[in-house]
Amino acid sequence: MPREPEWICKGMEELSDADFVGIDTLVHLAAHTPNPPYDPLANCVFWNVCVPLNMFEQARQGGVRRYVVAGSCFEYGRSGIRYEFIPPNAPLEPTLSYPASKAASSIVFFQFAVSHNIKLSYHRVFHVYGDGEAEGRLWPSLRHAALTGIDLAMTLGEQVRDFVPVEDVATELLDACELTGVKDGEPLFRNLGSGRPQSIREFAVFWWRHWRAQGDLRFGAIPYREGEVMRYVPQLT
Repeated sequence: MPREPEWICKGMEELSDADFVGIDTLVHLAAHTPNPPYDPLANCVFWNVCVPLNMFEQARQGGVRRYVVAGSCFEYGRSGIRYEFIPPNAPLEPTLSYPASKAASSIVFFQFAVSHNIKLSYHRVFHVYGDGEAEGRLWPSLRHAALTGIDLAMTLGEQVRDFVPVEDVATELLDACELTGVKDGEPLFRNLGSGRPQSIREFAVFWWRHWRAQGDLRFGAIPYREGEVMRYVPQLT
């Protein structure tokens, strides 16, 4: 029978090496202001780089030898414009504070793994959706409008994205805890997506029909964001 984990109710900055004794893998999913409006860069760097790095060091002192980290596809930033399928080794060119702090964390965690000869896999998650998502994001907005029978104003929806269910993200990160291809001191960087690129319009229409919505999807009622990247799709391995 599955059993409840042993929960340690502390902030990352409050953890000590004793909290990690007997643990073989640390899975780091925490993120500071992952949804707009993002916090200023200094705060994002502090909470997404400095505090986790100190936690990693406490974990290392406690005997943890494997680290699995969830990153963000938005670390690629403007670099993603140049690729039909963005490879994991694409240059990191973020333009906003949260993505910049996550990009910085990937570099810092790389050095941590190399210098201490430990196992690290870093997974840049693309457009994850599902239960628990912030209500203002696309999928929850679609669900709310569909189930309440109201119209939903959208852009034309021509942007192409890789939408991945949160359940699949959880499964891949759990599987990463036992990846045999991760070697000591040789960090592995991967993209995490579905491998099924589709337009936002296609995604919206699928779920609208799935929920048998009575309202209308008002495509074109909202303009594209300034600097909108029209295709942002990962190369998967």
